[in-house]
This record gives sequence, C-alpha cells and structure tokens, in this order.
Amino acid sequence: MSRNTKLKQLAAACALGAATSLAAVQANAGELSLLTWVSYADESFTADWQEATGCELKPTLVGSNDEIIAKIAAGDRYDLVSPSVDTTTILWKLGKIAPIDTGKLEHFQNLYENLQNNPGITLEDGTVIAQPNAWGSIPMMYRTDKVDEELDSIAVIFDEKYAGRISLWDDKSNIYPVARYLFGTDVNVFDLSDEQLAEVQQKLIEQKKLLRTYWSQAGDHINLAANGEIWISNTWGGYQVAELQAKGIPMVEYLPKELADGWMDGWQITTDAQDMECVYQWLNFAASPEGQCGMSLFSGFSAASPLVESCMSEEEFTGRHQHQPEYIDSLVLWREPARPAKMIEVWNAVKAAE
Repeated sequence: MSRNTKLKQLAAACALGAATSLAAVQANAGELSLLTWVSYADESFTADWQEATGCELKPTLVGSNDEIIAKIAAGDRYDLVSPSVDTTTILWKLGKIAPIDTGKLEHFQNLYENLQNNPGITLEDGTVIAQPNAWGSIPMMYRTDKVDEELDSIAVIFDEKYAGRISLWDDKSNIYPVARYLFGTDVNVFDLSDEQLAEVQQKLIEQKKLLRTYWSQAGDHINLAANGEIWISNTWGGYQVAELQAKGIPMVEYLPKELADGWMDGWQITTDAQDMECVYQWLNFAASPEGQCGMSLFSGFSAASPLVESCMSEEEFTGRHQHQPEYIDSLVLWREPARPAKMIEVWNAVKAAE
C-alpha cells in the first residue's frame, strides 16, 4: 500500500470520528485563524498583544487531535494549528504544514532542549515543523467526597461499583493505558498487533456499560464533575482539576501505576497561512516569557520555556515540573503510532458499539 493511500485512509478515518465544518474560513489581513485548544489563545493573556500588533486572533477550539486532522483534511483554512507531537508529523506527511524558519524565531533556543529535539518538532534532517508550546500528562482524577478509597490504578474505570459515574476523554489515546493494563507497562502501545488491538477494543466496549459519557471539551468535562454527574475520569493534567478546586470541588488527580501518557503540543504553520508577519509575531509571543507565563498560568499546563520562573511562585514552578524538564521522560510520551488509521478505526468502533 502506498504512503499516499495510507494518508488518505487516515484522513477518512479521522473524518468519521470528528465533526467537521466544510466551510472555509475567510482570511482577512491582520487576522490569524487558529485551530487550537481551549487554553492557548485566551484573551486574558492575548488581548494586549492583539491590540499592540493589530493581529486579531480567531480561534476555533477542538477537543481532540483527531478533530484537528479531520478539519485540516476536510479543507478548512487555518493559519496555525497546535496539535500534539503524535499528530504534528501526520499533518506534515499530509502536506498541510509549512516548515518554520527558525531564523525568524526569537525564543526557540530558549525552550527546553529535549522539547526542541522531539521528533514531532524537529525532523531527522533538521527541518523544524512545530514550535513547542506546552506539555504535561494525562492523569486520572476523582472526587474525594464521593470516592472513599485512595485510587492508584486505571483499573477503577472497570469497577462496577462506580457504574454511571465514570467518564473518559473522547480520544483514541484511551487505547494506550488500557493496553498497558492488559499487557503490562513494557508493551509498545504505539505499535500494537491486530490481536492486541482487538483485545483492547473489546475491553473498552465492555467498559461502556459503566460509562456516564465521553467528554470532548474541557468546559463540559468540568461541568459534569462539578454537578456530581461524574466522580472519576481521565483528564488533562493540571487544567480541569485546578478549575474544579477553584469552585470548591474536592477533586484530585493521580498518575496510575500502569504509567501515564505524556503529551507535548506545538504550534504549526499551515500551507494556507497568508499573513506571515502576524504568524511569526504570534509564534514569537507564544514562546516569549510573557506568552508562556500567560498560557501556563491560565491552563495549569507546563510551559515549554524555563523562563516562566520569573512570573510563577515557587509552588507553581515546581508543581508544573518546570525545574525538572526530564520529568516528561518518565511519562509514556506520545508519538505518531505505527498505524494511526488503525488506531482511529478501533476507537471509532468502540464508540459505535452498543
């Protein structure tokens, strides 16, 4: 099977699993259309930059990396996207991403070196396809006023006593922790056999009877937990738990003993980008201490720059593991799966099952 055929299959699989808009976004001078996550372009820390530069941000928010692939493959026009490093290379192979001219980046070399050198950021030939923005883990979380035991395992999502109070992120990455639960922590979750994937698929289908719902947008997820509809879920490390605790909800997160996934997101320039002056101004702001501080303090995610120490308390800085960027290496850091279309097929089959 040719690479082009595989890429077409991948795009089609993503389109099946995510809602897409077929209407192209119209470009205007001074506007940047972003396809991004809820916490990366919030006006709380970008309003002054927009006013100073005249570059207006038009963010479209997504709930999964597969949704990013689907929207881009469908032909929707964006200037910049911010996928995780398991997806940056997929978009590059689809021909939808332009290389970044690092000579125009003011802060790239100030970012953590292990993030700069990630294969989802810098290719083997030295081509830079993304600028690191944020990183973290995919832990589990639970309400301590509803769950009277200390949890330490992914096994809780299969516990029938919590039926109807469990939620999972609507994302194919659920395959990874369940594979480690079934086959041990040494399994390569990014290159599972057909037999292994079939077993994971069946386990996730069986788990659906205990599920309250899948969640996509972080705001919906927070509301479900705040209202007491869900007690247990996977989550984006730092963000939802901080929001819930600020509301007085006794929510805690933990890294399961089966290991936790790690992620890193980076900004990419699409081949449709038009106002390149604004594009590079945004990249430079996003990687600056000011941009990184705003993003990290708003989201709770770890910043790609160590220079955020200047704007954080010691507790905030160490709580995000900014003092130990090697922490990300203790997680199962996402990378492009050997068969991404097959992974999406499995996840779509789980969601479609009765």
